[in-house]
Order: sequence, then structure tokens, then C-alpha cells
Amino acid sequence: MKSKRHNDTRYAVALIWQIRQCEELGQMVVLPLLVLLGSLILCGRAEADPSIIDTMKAAALQYAGSLPCDKWDCDCVFNRQRGCCCGANDFFKLEDDTFARITRLWRDISALNGRVQALSDGLKVAFKATMDSNIATLIPGTTERCFGPFNTNVPMPYAIVTLNDGMGYNPFLGVFTAPRAGVYVFAFTVYSSVSARLYHKVQLIWNGTPTAGAFENNREDNEDSATQLVVLQLQKGDQVYVQLTSGRKLCDYLAYNIFTGYMLYPL
Repeated sequence: MKSKRHNDTRYAVALIWQIRQCEELGQMVVLPLLVLLGSLILCGRAEADPSIIDTMKAAALQYAGSLPCDKWDCDCVFNRQRGCCCGANDFFKLEDDTFARITRLWRDISALNGRVQALSDGLKVAFKATMDSNIATLIPGTTERCFGPFNTNVPMPYAIVTLNDGMGYNPFLGVFTAPRAGVYVFAFTVYSSVSARLYHKVQLIWNGTPTAGAFENNREDNEDSATQLVVLQLQKGDQVYVQLTSGRKLCDYLAYNIFTGYMLYPL
């Protein structure tokens, strides 16, 4: 640090000494040189002293030795020529470099922001739907109101939709269609309450293929609930739904039957 300050001081002395060499420019050159001197002192991390400039100016006026720089020109600051005594132009160069770095950083941030938007904006996909208890019908000879049994597999009609971001879920068909490729999470809850025998089987269907299921067949319990969760990698247009197997039924409190899903991340 001492060597750095010594060099800056020598350059400052040289600049002030040159004031005497540029008398033809009069006061116009004195002020810029003094400003440049102050900049050199600050850049050299010299300790602040109110009298330092006056002291160095006096020393320069009395200086009779050789100058540390012979490339100095009164016009170098104004012509932005770089040289050992054109310290102001070093600041111009630093300013240009800093601006270039800021420009690059801004460009990188803009590109990153574009990628974030591509991964998130307009791609919020999530849904939640429940069954409507009003679709249950009375089973002859019982007090039970049930959905089913049917003589074929039937998609579960989750008609009450409370969330459908991305509009991927169709409540009329009970089918979710992937709006774009990605990794998705699906969950379904099966609930049934009967007076005699629990007898149901519900499956998650992915493009026509059973992927997960929940079933019950016993006379010990009159109530049962189960939840399944799966993670699937879907392509755009893939379809997922829940179906009730033929010959099975779900009874009472159908609103407890829930189907949900969301996109974990796009591909």
C-alpha cells in the first residue's frame, strides 16, 4: 500500500507540475487537473487531509527533479488518450467496463427471467373435484342411496369442481387431459357407508390402463375410506380418470369421494 501511495503521489506531483507547462490554456486546464488530482488521491486510498492538495501543489512548484512520466499532454484528458499521466482516462475506461458488465448482467437476468416465465407463467395446472351426493339412487329393498352397481366399468363423475387451473379437468366426463407434458401428481379418496356389506373397487386409469386402486369386500365394517396417490409422467393429451368397477357400489356421503391432481413440473 505504501508503494501504491508513493506512485500516486509522484503522478499527482507530475500533474500539478504540468500546470506550469500549459499556461497557454490558462485557468481552463487548472481546474480539470486539480479535479483529476483529487481522483488520483481517492483511488490511491490516501488518507483524507484538507491540506494535502495545497501541500502537494507547493511541492510540485518547487520540484526540480525528473518527472515520472514524459507522456503527459495537456489535451490527453480531453481527447481521452490513455497514458501513465492521463489518469482521468483510466476512470473513463473503468466506467465503460462497468457499464459493459452491468449490461451483460442485465441481459443474463432477462434471459433467466424468461426461462422462469416459460416454466411457470400460464402453466399452472391443478384441479380438485368431488362427487355430488344427489346422483345417488335408492337401492331397492334397502335404505341405502348409492352410486352403482353397474354392469360395466363407469368413470366416476366428480362434478363439483372447486379448483381447475389450466382447465385440464372436464367435470362432465370426469376426465383430466394433460395440457402439456410434465410430471403430475394425482390422488383420489374413496368413501362408502353401508348397512350390510362393503363392496367396492375403484381404479385410477391412465390412457385406458389401470394404474392404482382401492377396494373393499367385507361384512365386518359398515364404513370405509381409503386414499391413493400416484406420480405420473404424462405427455400432452394423456388422459387420467377414476372409474368404479362393474358390479360395485359406493353408498352415502358421496361428497367424501374426492379426485385431485396437479402438475409438479413441466417437461
